[in-house]
Amino acid sequence: MFWYEEEVTRLERQIEQHDNLSNAVVFYGSSSIRMWNHLSESFTGLPVLNLGFGGSTLAACSWYFDRIMQNVSAKAIIIYAGDNDLGDNRHPEEVFIYFKQLMIQIQQRFGHIPIGFMSIKPSYNRWHFIEQIKFTNKIIQSEIGKMPPNVTFIDIYHSMLDANGYPKMEYLLQDGLHISKEGYTCWHKCIQEQFILPYRLA
Repeated sequence: MFWYEEEVTRLERQIEQHDNLSNAVVFYGSSSIRMWNHLSESFTGLPVLNLGFGGSTLAACSWYFDRIMQNVSAKAIIIYAGDNDLGDNRHPEEVFIYFKQLMIQIQQRFGHIPIGFMSIKPSYNRWHFIEQIKFTNKIIQSEIGKMPPNVTFIDIYHSMLDANGYPKMEYLLQDGLHISKEGYTCWHKCIQEQFILPYRLA
C-alpha cells in the first residue's frame, strides 16, 4: 500500500486544516470522489468533507481507514470504491470481502451512522469487464439488504446508462473512465434522492 502514502499524507494535511470536522458528511473513496471539486457547492448546506484519494481501492480504503479517520467525527459516510480493485484484476469476491471489512471498521469507529455505498459505475474504459462490475454490484447490494437499515446501496449504475444499455458519453471525461461535470450532476441526484433525503440529512 506504500504507493498511496503521498495521497494519504495530503488528506492528513487537509484534515488538519479543515475548519469543522465534527458532524461531517464524509465522502470517502477513489479519485471519482477526489475529483468532485465542487462537492460543497453540490450539497449546499451540508458540512461535507471530501476524503477521496487517487487510485484507491476498497482494499486501500480499509487499510488506511483508521489512520485517515482518527480525527474525524462523521454523522454519515458515503463511499465510492471497488472500481480500481477490479481494474487491478481482483475478483468480485475479493472486493466483497474488503467491502465487509470496511463496514465493520465504520461501525467500530462511528457507531450506527448512515452509510451510503455507491454502486460501481459503468465506463467505456472498463467495459471489457462489465460483467464483473455488475456481479460485484449485485453481491454487495444483496449483502446490504441483509444489513441494518442504516446502510444504503446507492444505485448510480443504472442512471449512467443510455437507452441501449451503454454508458452515457456526456457523463464521462475523454478518458472514458472519470466523471464529467454532467456525470457528477447525475451522482448528486442519485445521492440526494436515495440517501440524503431519506435520512433527512439536508
